[in-house]
Formats: sequence, C-alpha cells, structure tokens
Amino acid sequence: MGGVAQAGLRAIRCDICERGCLLGPGRSGACGLYEARDGQVVEIVADRYLAVGPLSIETMPLLHHNPGAKYLQISTTGCNFDCPGCISTVIARQTPRHGKALTRLTPELVVEKAIAANCLGVAFLMNDPLASLPTFLRVAALAKARGLEVGCSTNCYFTAQSLERLLPLLDFINIGLKGFSEAAYHACGGSAGLGPVWRNLRALVAAGVHVELSVIYARDKEPELVALARAVAAISPRIPLQLMRFIPFEGAAANQEPAVRQAEAFCARLRDELAHVYLFNTPGTRFLDTVCPACGHVALRREFYGPMGAKLLGEPPARPLEPRCPACGAGLDIVGQRAAGAHQEEDFQGGYPFTRALEMVEAMVIAMGSREQSDVVRAWERLLAPGGLKRLHQCAQEPRQYIDAVRWFGAAVDLREGAEALAAYLEAKLDDMAQALAGLERRPTVYYAMAKPLFYLSGGRLENRLVELAGGVSLNKLLPPGGRPGRSLSVDRLNELDPEVIFISAFLSNTVEDFLAECRELGVEARAVRQGRVHAHPAPGWDFGSPRWVLGLMHIARTLHPELVSLDVMAQAQAFYRRFYGLDFSPGQVNRSFAKPAGNWRWPADGERIAPAATEAPQR
Repeated sequence: MGGVAQAGLRAIRCDICERGCLLGPGRSGACGLYEARDGQVVEIVADRYLAVGPLSIETMPLLHHNPGAKYLQISTTGCNFDCPGCISTVIARQTPRHGKALTRLTPELVVEKAIAANCLGVAFLMNDPLASLPTFLRVAALAKARGLEVGCSTNCYFTAQSLERLLPLLDFINIGLKGFSEAAYHACGGSAGLGPVWRNLRALVAAGVHVELSVIYARDKEPELVALARAVAAISPRIPLQLMRFIPFEGAAANQEPAVRQAEAFCARLRDELAHVYLFNTPGTRFLDTVCPACGHVALRREFYGPMGAKLLGEPPARPLEPRCPACGAGLDIVGQRAAGAHQEEDFQGGYPFTRALEMVEAMVIAMGSREQSDVVRAWERLLAPGGLKRLHQCAQEPRQYIDAVRWFGAAVDLREGAEALAAYLEAKLDDMAQALAGLERRPTVYYAMAKPLFYLSGGRLENRLVELAGGVSLNKLLPPGGRPGRSLSVDRLNELDPEVIFISAFLSNTVEDFLAECRELGVEARAVRQGRVHAHPAPGWDFGSPRWVLGLMHIARTLHPELVSLDVMAQAQAFYRRFYGLDFSPGQVNRSFAKPAGNWRWPADGERIAPAATEAPQR
C-alpha cells in the first residue's frame, strides 16, 4: 500500500481507510496495525490469525448467497473503528498483535485449508479486513486463482484506492452499517462521516458483488433506520437488510436494548420499505425466514444460531433451489444454489460464538481479582491451545467442571490465590444448596426458554443443570438436542410437556409480561402460564457465561422451594459483587457482557492502578 508524504515530517498518511491516520515513528494510527516504512504503509503483523475454520455462510451472516454453503472463516485482530458495545471488542481491541494467541499462516496454507475442508470459498469476518488488508488481499488473490469464492464482513470504510484493489476479488460482502447519521459514524471513529460507506456501497452494487447490509437496531434508532431503509431502497430495494437487535456488551447502556415484540414489529414495518428485512439476536423469531415479497410464501426457514448468526432449517430440496418463488413466480433475489448438505460448526467455532468463549474466560479472570489485561491474554493463549475450546465447552455445562476450569485458568495465569477463592466460594454454595434440598420429595417440572416461548435451550446446557441442582425436573432434557444454543418446538409439544414453572434465559431474555402475552396469542396453555409461574432472572449473566451463574442457582432454588431456601438473593448478589468485583450490585447497570460485571467496568489504562477485588476465604 502506498501513502502520501507529508512535507517536513517523517510521516505519511494511511490510504487504507477513510480515517486517513498519519503514520510515523512510534505512531501506528487508530487501528494500531500499520506503520510507515520507507515512505510506504505496511502491516505491522502480517499473515497472523486468531481464528481459522469452516462455518456456514448464515453464521457470517449472509442469507441470500449460496444458502447453507460452507466457507473458511479467517479472522485476525484489530479494527479501524471502536464502536460502543461492540460484540467483537475482545478481538478488535483486547487481543495483542503478538503472542501465542495468533497463528502464522501463509496465504498458501489458508487456501489449502479451505480446499481440504471442501469449502466453497474464504470469508473474512469478526474483526474488520481493513485492519489486515494486505494479508486479506494476498489470500483473496490466491483463493480466486484456485477457483474459490471470496467475501468479507466489514464496516466498508475503504478509501477509493483500497476498494479498487479488493473489488475484482470479491464475490460477496456484508456491510455493517453504523447508522444513518454523521453522529453515528463519528461515535465509532469514522471521522469522514457516512459518505464513504455509501460511495463504496454504490460501487460494490455496480460491480455486481452480492451485497447484504447489517445494522444495529437500538431502542431509540427507529426513525433513523426508516430513513436508512429508504436510502437503501433508492439504490436497490432488493438488497437484504439484517437488523441486529441491540444486545448491550462492553460499556453499552442496557436500556437501549429493544424488547423482542418491539423488534419484530419494527422488522415488519421495514418490510414495507425493502423486499428482504431480517431480525437477528432474537431466538425463536420467524423474521429470519426468507419469504416471497410478492405473495408471502416461505421459501427458506432459518433459526437463531447464536449472536449475529442464523442456521438454515430443513432438508435440501431434491432439485436445486429456484431463484423464483414456487407459489407465484416472483424473484427471491437469492444468488447461487442451496448446499446439498449441512455443515455443523464445532464448539464455539463458526462466527461470533467464538467471541463468547473469549469473554467467558475473561469473566473468570476478572472474578479471580485480576486488574491486568495481560492476565486475560495469557488465559486466552491457554484456551486457544489444542483442545482448549472443547474443554471450555464441556466445563461450561456442568458447575463442578466449571470450578475445575477456574482452577485450570488460574494456574495458567498465576492467579492461584484468586482462583481458589472463587472456586471455594462456588463449591461452598453448591454444597449449601445440596444440603438445603436433601431429602426433597417433590420436584416441580421446569421448562427453560430463551426470549420467546417456543425456543428452548438444549437439555445439556448449564441452565438446565442449574434447574436440577435447584430441586427441579428439567423438561428440556426430554426434547431433541441441537441448535446453538437451542431449537424451536411446537405449541402442541409445549402444551404436552405442561411445565409447572418456566424460566426465561438471562442472556437473550424477555419481559415476563411480553412472554405471557405471546403465550396467550400462540395458545400455550401450560400450567406455568395459567398460574403465572413464569420467571425472569433479576439481571443478565445469572445462568450462563460467567461465575454469576451461582446467583442464578440461588434464584431458581428460592423460586422453586421457598419453604426450604430462604436466602435473600439480592443480598447474596450484593455480597458477591463486593467480594469478587469490588462493586455494589445494581441490576440496572448490568448489561449482556459475560465478562464485565457492570456496564461501567473497564480495564485500567496503561499505568493506571485499580485495586483488585477481595479474595478472602469463602463465607457461607
């Protein structure tokens, strides 16, 4: 990549993205991944990857290009933007540029991996390819030469020059829009506003690249997104738009998360503006299905498949998918063919669930008392060693194994004292619960849903194990396993199960009022609905992803057996927060982050000292 020399300065202006950072001695720009050498912009770290592995294209996510096809995901580290509440902060901002967490692979090795895995192509996602553009260009050129497709997810802040180099190599792209205002882009670091993105969008469409758009949908953004949809329609009303229901991570405010019913209603509203609008981050929604814009026929059915992801449902048809609606003949705007088989991602792999694995480990390290981000990096290096992700996935489903993982990571980062304090506390609470419920004669039946009534969590997950440890019978264990993190069932099946109690997931949740309203609309007549025994947890993070699952265990047990478990759950939460985080517990300050105990929690800046949390001996 070239640059423009600055008169009188040993610096050049980066021409990779529209931020146009000045690079010079000790000055690497906003993304931190380029520097000036001999009058040129060069990568500081080239050909190094945080994640490489197959994924279904819907987990990228892309919905209208070769549905169900398998691609090789490649992800590096870093980003030219810094967006509030970003799901990828752990890889965009927290992963170092050097170290064992990153694997060096030549372009030849990347392409050989794609071919060996029978992938249709290569897709760059999770962090932005603008942070590793020379690396991506080398891989893309070789992939095209070997007959593979090339695509990426990006904020599309390319300069005209950098897009010109990539454009001939691209088959498909997901552009992550930040909104439809100058302020939205300035908040992410886009100093040139939104103009470059719309210029690049038009260029991509004109070049015949398959384009899909995604945008975060926060509670107060509806007027702006209506205007955005109309602007997209002026370019082409057939471009698919993915609404990412805002899930507040990192420092994002929890009150900006739209309710599930509100999000579905808004998605329906935008389908008046564009032919194909989809709703993500909403388990159980039918707004992931592709429907004919002319007659409403459902051409493809999909299901929630983790944050920012979807999964194609049903068996592939006997003959190739037609690009036109079989009911009325209208165009469906789908490019390519549906895959003949379905790819099943491995544990935490394929798209954004990988970031949740990193956050789960970060959550342990923070609760051990660490206030040094380098401790998290060392724990991630242990996680990303061979077998680490699989071990974490197994440990995350069973409390006693989770405690073993705390000790394992604590030893890896030399935080044995803090790890032992946390592990001993969790063990003590499990022992207390077992003692309180010893000899229990009757256990109520419990159904665990995520967000919507008909989306159930797979029986092997931690949430259902907590139900059992809290003195309940998990009905989810009677249902077919699969999905990520679960699947949908029918109204008839839920009524047949007839749960006495229903719990709503603390991760992607819902209000009890909206949940019950939908149950009545659907015809769910289970005892839990009739008797109003549907419960949400007091705060996010209480049943999966962080050591705070122990608070969810107490809450479930107190709800199921108040005659035996009389503890004050909110007082327990306050004690837990004071002890392991050094904070007061405030439900309104807790967002959906697994790692961060509150929206205002942060790692200290370089040289800043923040006192670690207390790690005294466990108290019952």
